[in-house]
Amino acid sequence: MLSLRAYTWFLARRLGLVILTLWGLATLVFLMIKMMPGDEAQMAAGPDASPAQIEAVRERLGLDAPVIIQYFKFLGRLLHGDLGTSIVTLQPVLSDLERVLPSTLELVFFAMVLNLLVAIPVGIIAAYRQGGVFDMICRVGASMLGGMPAFWLALVLQYVMGSVWRVVPISGQQRFGVSSPNVTGAPTLDAILAGNFTGFTDALHHIILPASVLAALFATQIFRTLRASLLGVLRSDFIVAVRAKGASSRHMLVRHALPNSINPVLTLSGTQAGAMIGSAVLVETVFARRGIGAYMFEAVAQKDSFAVLGSVMFIGTVVCLVNLVVDLLQILVDPRIRASQLGSQTQ
Repeated sequence: MLSLRAYTWFLARRLGLVILTLWGLATLVFLMIKMMPGDEAQMAAGPDASPAQIEAVRERLGLDAPVIIQYFKFLGRLLHGDLGTSIVTLQPVLSDLERVLPSTLELVFFAMVLNLLVAIPVGIIAAYRQGGVFDMICRVGASMLGGMPAFWLALVLQYVMGSVWRVVPISGQQRFGVSSPNVTGAPTLDAILAGNFTGFTDALHHIILPASVLAALFATQIFRTLRASLLGVLRSDFIVAVRAKGASSRHMLVRHALPNSINPVLTLSGTQAGAMIGSAVLVETVFARRGIGAYMFEAVAQKDSFAVLGSVMFIGTVVCLVNLVVDLLQILVDPRIRASQLGSQTQ
């Protein structure tokens, strides 16, 4: 049995890697700020600021100090959750992100559910019927879908499903007049908390199309990964032994092959959850949803550099933390990874 010391050392190594990654990202963001054309104090103070106001902002932000001092002060502000101040909203970037984050998390949640509900069953059936018509159609479809630009797919589905067939709304998060009190910032959850069934169904109706577009970008990866993993397990010696014992194909697939093939899917799903937040930029923009993606798009359009770089830092932190959680889940669910990562120490 692995010792507590082994678990502690593994967690310390992973946390150290996360800290190094975030430090590298913070350093990159700082360099990007310094390399941007224009005066930082002028951008932070706003285009209509007077020279006296610009100098006051320069002194308040410590921009009159040497660059190395500015760098360490920048890291110190990040440690305290200060991602800068938006020159458009005049609010701390972190406060702006906290306001729009629930909407993005709602979109990512529904997209991930659709992703797994579609990709996993299709991957299992395709692997079981390797070389058949269904397998060939799925592989061709995955190649085509995986190569489609997100904005193009969003516009096509928006036109076909929303404008031609009129089965789903083409934009927005809820119809006018059916919204619930804003408690969390996620329309579906707010409707549930308010007991507003009409509001919940309406919010769900609005999120189906953007969630489907976002899920389609990642479902092909889950499908390919699970199919390849299952095929490898189905060719292994222990499956031959299971067949020899007279196990049915369904029992062999569900009870033996799938549990030994799911770990790569778990790893990829965790990585995708973080990547979906970044990929939501175009999806939220096309479907006019309020979220981190739309916030970043507006910041770029209005040249709000501090909001853009603060958002990059925030998304990078989320991705690192999600990957850390996935690593810990792998250790818990897969004894093979637990043995390889933690070593052979015993109590």
